[in-house]
Parts: sequence; C-alpha cells; structure tokens
Amino acid sequence: MNKPKTIGELRSSNYQTKTVKLEMRDNLIKRLKSGGPIFQGIVGYEETVIPSLCNAILSYHDLILLGLRGQAKTKIIRMLPTLLDEYMPIIKGSEINDHPFSPVSKMAADLVAEYQDEVELQWIHRDERFGEKLATPDVTISDLIGDIDPIKAASQRLHYAHEGVIHFGLIPRTNRGVFAINELPDLQPRIQVGLFNIMQEKDIQIRGFPVRIPLDIFIVYTANPEDYTNRGSIITPLKDRIGSQIMTHYPRTIEDGISITAQEAFVERETDSEVIIPPFLRELVEQIAVEARRSEFVDQKSGVSVRMTITLLENLVSNAERRAIITDSKVIAARICDLYASVTAITGKIELVYEGEQEGEINVTRALVGKAVRELFLKYFTDPLASMKQAKKVYADIVDWFKGDNTFEFSDQDDFETWFSALSEVKGLKKLTEQSKLVCTDSDHELATAMEFVLDGLHQHSMLSRDIIDHRISYSDMLSTMFNSFQRDEDFFEE
Repeated sequence: MNKPKTIGELRSSNYQTKTVKLEMRDNLIKRLKSGGPIFQGIVGYEETVIPSLCNAILSYHDLILLGLRGQAKTKIIRMLPTLLDEYMPIIKGSEINDHPFSPVSKMAADLVAEYQDEVELQWIHRDERFGEKLATPDVTISDLIGDIDPIKAASQRLHYAHEGVIHFGLIPRTNRGVFAINELPDLQPRIQVGLFNIMQEKDIQIRGFPVRIPLDIFIVYTANPEDYTNRGSIITPLKDRIGSQIMTHYPRTIEDGISITAQEAFVERETDSEVIIPPFLRELVEQIAVEARRSEFVDQKSGVSVRMTITLLENLVSNAERRAIITDSKVIAARICDLYASVTAITGKIELVYEGEQEGEINVTRALVGKAVRELFLKYFTDPLASMKQAKKVYADIVDWFKGDNTFEFSDQDDFETWFSALSEVKGLKKLTEQSKLVCTDSDHELATAMEFVLDGLHQHSMLSRDIIDHRISYSDMLSTMFNSFQRDEDFFEE
C-alpha cells in the first residue's frame, strides 16, 4: 500500500487521528482478542505484571515499574512500542514529530500556514517513536525538555525571544511516542519537579517562553525500592501524577527461571561441538538463585538478579567448552565440577550482609551451591538420614566402597573416558543413578554428570567427605577423613 506523501493526500485517505494512548489501547485490545502473548519473551509475569500493565494501558495511565534489579523492567519498557502502529506520518523535517493536521512547533506551523495541503510528509517506524534516558544526578532540564540554542540564534539571525531558537530535549523529540526514564530516584528532586507539567497538562515551557507546546506522549518510569533510601527518592507530587505503580518480582517457579535463563544465556556455541546440559543441571542453577534469595548472608533488600543464573549457566558451559578444547572432544558436556569452577559468576551478583562478609564471598557462594545440591538431591532421591533411621540400605554400596579406603579424585580438565571410567568404579553408583528419574536420555555424558551429582548430594548430606583444591576435587569416606584430621592435629601439638 502506497503511503500518502502530502497532507492533502493524507486527508483524502480518511486517516484516523489518534493520541498515543488511544493508539496503544486499540492495539492492545486487538492483541488481547487474538489470544497471543502481549509481550513476546516475558516469562513468569502472565498472571501478575502483564495484567497490571494491560490495565494501565487500557486506563490511559502513565506508569512506573517498581522492583529489584534483574526483574525485566527495562526489557518490558522497550517492548511497549510494539503496541504502537507500525508507521506514523509526521511533517517532514519536524524535530518533535508534528502531527500533519495539528502541528505544534513553529517550524511546522509556519510550513503548513504557507503551503497547506502541499506540505510533504515523512512516515516513521514505531521503533523511532521510543526514547529512553537513564536517570543520573547530572541530568538537567535541558537534557529532558530543552533550552535556548545560541548557535541556532546566531546562524539564523533570530532574537533570543524567538521560538525558533529552541533546542528541544529528549522528551519533546519523542512527541507522539513512548518515553522511558530508568532509575527515576536517581533524578534530582528539582529535575523531577520539571516533569510535573508533562505528566499532568502534557505541555512544556522552556526558559520562560510565553508559548506552551502541548505534547502527546506516554511516559513510563522504572525504579528500585532500595534506591529510595540509598541514592534518592521519588518526590510525592510526581508520584501522585503517575497513574499506575506496578510491582515486578523474581521468577516464582523453578520452571519459569529455567525458561528465562535458557532464553537469555549464550549457550549454543559457534562450534561444531554438541552442547549437552542435563535438565537437572539447569534446575540446579535456578535452585542456587532460590537459595541466595533466602540466605541470611545475602542482603535481600538488594535482591539477587536473574542475571546471576544467566552468567552462571554461561560460565558453566564455558568451563565445559574449555575442557572440550583441551581434550580435543567433539562434545561440550556440562558437569557438576563445572558449577564449582564457575562461582565467579555468582560472587559479583550478590550483596552480602556483615555476617556474609565475615564468612567470605567464596565460602558463602560454595555454601549456596551446596544447599542447592542438597535440596535438589531430595527431589530425586531418598533422604539419606531417613534411610539410615529406617535401616534401608539405599546408599550402602556407595558408602561402603569409600569406607574401604577408596577415593574418587578427578580434575575438571579430565577427558570424558577417564572421568566416566573412574566414576563407574564406585560400587553401586551407576545402578542407583540409572534407577532414578534424574537421567532422561541414553547419553553417557548425562549419566556421568548425574553420577557426579549423586556423590555431591551424599557429601551435602554428610555421607561422604569432599575436598576442593583449585581445579581438583576428591570424594572419600567421611569418618576416615575426620580421624585423619584429628591425627594431624595431635601430631601438630606433639611436635
């Protein structure tokens, strides 16, 4: 379909004039009727955040997304323009997307007054109708709204009182579109005051110009509740002008977390090698985040971002990829040991309270991994402590093998054949693992990782001892390790 090229052609085409909020409302209604996803790729908000967003848009509300870091706030606001029409006509050359039928800037108004229906149009895509600004303490009113441009005044020989000398800021330049301000509390209070008129009267006034420029704009903010006390706050009059306040949250189920991490993580590497990540290992990655979000050593006010599970999974695969390169393997298969080699992806993503800092980042991180292994182990296997009390010998073969002075020691750089062969020597381990629901395929790589998980699970339940030194891990009998430790202490004091 050929788009009208002039105001006259647009008028003849019976083009329907809509405000931005009406346009978004109409397109949202169409999407709701179609039954498809409102926002593609947003997982876990179907019953909470998305309905609230729809209510705000249907109500013509500007809105604020309030939540801790890593809760997809920015991702959501960048998807709001998908509710705009694909293309929109503006007067060609307009800095503030002037409507062909009702221009508001002096340049566009003069052009229409002189040439009327012959004025040329420009059709802009909805992606060009989105503006975004990260709020920082150095943001000024000039950045957001505009100021007098002395260079423009001099070059065009205009008086400073002439409207043509205005240099428009980010918000006017997003006229007839969606404008977002990220981390609103970081904006200085005097700058927040400058947003009053835009929020309520939908107009701007620059440097005392008597003319007010009406804007047609949908404004959305994001904020972290923790920032209210750490770096600033949202002033009450501005908060009062925001139509809807929508609370975001972290994934409420492991399944949602797995879907989000799988969607965002760089896992499929640009090689010919096959990447194998057992489903239970993805589950374990998400369980670590769950443990972090309820740990007494982690500052829960700061939250634990979804980015932690994303970077952790990426690091886990990278450690497996490094091993595949070293051993010249065509399979990139993730192991439990890769998880412990990837703790650097966790330490930078959690804020510790005082007690956590005393324990140390690495110790807290390894403890979180251990708790996650413990919880997931109980999902697939009998509780070792309960089995002992009930005289069930579920793990007897494995534990007895280690009691016979046997040790399973390996490195995260061992090739698969060496590693799997050593695992298979542990009596009863392979049989127990195969009988569980942990393994979903016939892959030996998945089976071997599951076998390692069983050993680590038994360690977390105090059935086996484990030592980690650099990239080497060893499992041995718990009691023998304790006695050896006592013996070393006695030898030390005797000396």
